[in-house]
Amino acid sequence: MTVRELTNLLAAHEVDGNTEPDAPVTCGYACDLLSWVLAHGQKGMAWCTVQTHVNVVAIAVLMEMACVIFVEGNQPEETAVAKAREEGIALLTTDKTAYEVCGLMMGHGVQPPRE
Repeated sequence: MTVRELTNLLAAHEVDGNTEPDAPVTCGYACDLLSWVLAHGQKGMAWCTVQTHVNVVAIAVLMEMACVIFVEGNQPEETAVAKAREEGIALLTTDKTAYEVCGLMMGHGVQPPRE
């Protein structure tokens, strides 16, 4: 699955179109504890969170994630959007819960991360 396909699957909105829509999504994850995501994040991950600050983008960049999905209608802060634009990280927003998003991803073949 690609970020573009994931965006369509979730009926999500891409916050800034300055990213690579054909980047592969290799796994999915939902977590709001940033230190936990640092320990378990992986390249190509689609990460669901309610956190909206710039540190989310910093973690996504460090872990080389495919995208960050802000769930339950949360919108990223402007500093996060600017950093994502600079780094080329896709930011998606959806009104769906993290549970719904992960269920949709799993149902379409996106697996959890492998250690």
